[in-house]
Amino acid sequence: MISEPEFVGGADFDGREVLTEADPPPSAARDRSRRPWAWALTGALVASALWGGGLYGYGRWSDGREEEAADLGGYRVVENLCQRAGLKALEAVLGKRSGASGSSPSLDEPALAQSSCSVTFGEGDREQGVEVVYTLHKVTDPGPEFGALAKYHGLAKPVGGVGEEAYFADHGEDGGELRVLDGQAVLELSPHRSYYEDENGEAVEQGVPDLSGIDVPMAQDALALLAELRK
Repeated sequence: MISEPEFVGGADFDGREVLTEADPPPSAARDRSRRPWAWALTGALVASALWGGGLYGYGRWSDGREEEAADLGGYRVVENLCQRAGLKALEAVLGKRSGASGSSPSLDEPALAQSSCSVTFGEGDREQGVEVVYTLHKVTDPGPEFGALAKYHGLAKPVGGVGEEAYFADHGEDGGELRVLDGQAVLELSPHRSYYEDENGEAVEQGVPDLSGIDVPMAQDALALLAELRK
């Protein structure tokens, strides 16, 4: 059973300090309602002027159309998400990191980029997996739809102090899922139990710890990863 007091008293993972007292990321304070989404601007001269102001750029689609690009707030497409995702807080709960694999990125288009990474912790019958997905919206603002989509997928518990907006799906002893919005970036973390096939070809669940309360280390790792993605 994982509980928040375990992390509050520890030197490495002080959940209370990280989630409530730390200054929010720079992008957390942006006022979305004041973003200048000027969708009608076109032409090379206008594009050049906007680039000079540091607000917008242009991406070219395969059919020759140009789409206006948003201010990414320091976020960028990453070449190796698994390398960026240290997940040290989850490692303290799930056991030593034992492997990682993923695409970097699996999608990189003018409007959208996405990378994913599957990280394993522990060994043998204690092996546990965590899926990490990083989506960067280069043109449209994901903010207006973020909360509705999170709740639609069962992430109903708000989490404060992580990005601009974050929600958690509590699965009790099976863990849970965390989805975070910060500017144009959306980050998802989801632990999952590992299985193996027995001699009869039947799927057998690995023996993993009770993951109740795992939202605390997940939120800490999300904060650390958001900072890495802005470097």
